[in-house]
Amino acid sequence: MVSAEGKGSNTLKSNPVQKAFIPPPINTMEQTGLSMLWLQDLILKVIYYQGYMSGFKIAEEVALPFTGIVDQIIDVLKREKLIESRTSQIGLGEGSYVYAITGAGISRAREALERSQYAGPAPVPIATYNESILKQGRARIQVTNRLMRQVMSHLVIEEKTFSQLGPAVNSGTSIFMYGAPGNGKTSVAKAIGNLVQAQTMYIPYAVYVDGQVIKMFDSVNHQLVKEEDATARGTGSLRTGVRRDPRWVRIRRPFIMTGGELTMSGLDLVFDTTNKYYEAPFQVKANGGILLIDDFGRQLVRPRDLLNRWIVPLENRIDYMSLHTGRKVEVPFDVLVIFSTNLPPKDLVDEAFLRRLRHKIEIGDPSYEAYRELFRRVSGQKGVTYSDQGLAYLLQEHYIKRNRPLRASHPRDLCDQILDIARYLNVEPKLNRELIDKAAESYFVEL
Repeated sequence: MVSAEGKGSNTLKSNPVQKAFIPPPINTMEQTGLSMLWLQDLILKVIYYQGYMSGFKIAEEVALPFTGIVDQIIDVLKREKLIESRTSQIGLGEGSYVYAITGAGISRAREALERSQYAGPAPVPIATYNESILKQGRARIQVTNRLMRQVMSHLVIEEKTFSQLGPAVNSGTSIFMYGAPGNGKTSVAKAIGNLVQAQTMYIPYAVYVDGQVIKMFDSVNHQLVKEEDATARGTGSLRTGVRRDPRWVRIRRPFIMTGGELTMSGLDLVFDTTNKYYEAPFQVKANGGILLIDDFGRQLVRPRDLLNRWIVPLENRIDYMSLHTGRKVEVPFDVLVIFSTNLPPKDLVDEAFLRRLRHKIEIGDPSYEAYRELFRRVSGQKGVTYSDQGLAYLLQEHYIKRNRPLRASHPRDLCDQILDIARYLNVEPKLNRELIDKAAESYFVEL
């Protein structure tokens, strides 16, 4: 049983950058894993969109070092009269020259844009990305009883349930959480997410597969972490060399939540027919972290179809995605998948499917002792004067007599009701009979 009140604080501090994997620096064209022609087209598209740009600015936009890579591409583009220098130096070094695209360059840029309108940080080859995920997966934090109690300190959890959560998190595979609504399954998942997000990892802005670009970094679902080393990323590092590959960003390990909006198509590569590049699906963006499927069973697709899609990834830790060309792409599946549902498991899946989900944990109704602790905590947070006598009256009149089950979310909701009523009556918000009765009458509905 858990408290649905309070977001909790992440008391853990981010671990240092994982030594298992730091993107190695790149200084030559060969080290990018991309062809000269493809990078030429990328730079032409960037200049086509943005107009006049200095060499250093071009390097920053495509996330490649100027010296040794971008300067060579610019030299080739100038020789082929696809770009030209329009102004004298405005700073020091070759990278300070400002360049503009020519008529011939515009024609070639438009041809490149017909194939793909991607014009951003240079991608990394899919093999490099796959290797990075496998290396960073081995650097996951191992949960201990002490660490779990620290992370879950803002929740009220029965000891039996608590003892099941730690091993489930350490498995890094799958958790099936079920139970009545309002008992805090989502709160438990978010607390686990706080634990995972205390660590950091690297992901590329984008991935390259057979001439196709898959956008990987998502500013909505990925939290950037400031680099301790100022030269690790930024204009300065791209001018003279880098201490790591600037095509990567450092993020907190992902915690991605999806609910009723999840569809089968959302679990495969999403091809943008207008921009002509791909968006990585949820489970790929969640690699190295957690994917929470909230309200499992209420999606537009049948639970059985959804679980069929997960069978191979959950068992083999490998996922397969399809390009619109028909090619299958293999990527690691280093994701802790949490299924959370209010529906009875027997109404969703059969025994064979449940067997494939590693840990099954019921988040049940709180006991009277846990409910009292929840009410005491919540009332203190919200400024409602607590009393054991008031709580005893609430339990007797509005739970026991009415055969109503306890829910972990009720203390929070009832305190909110009391606050609303007390403001209207211009009285002190407290746990007395009058306010309890009014709050219960306006909150509970007999089903």
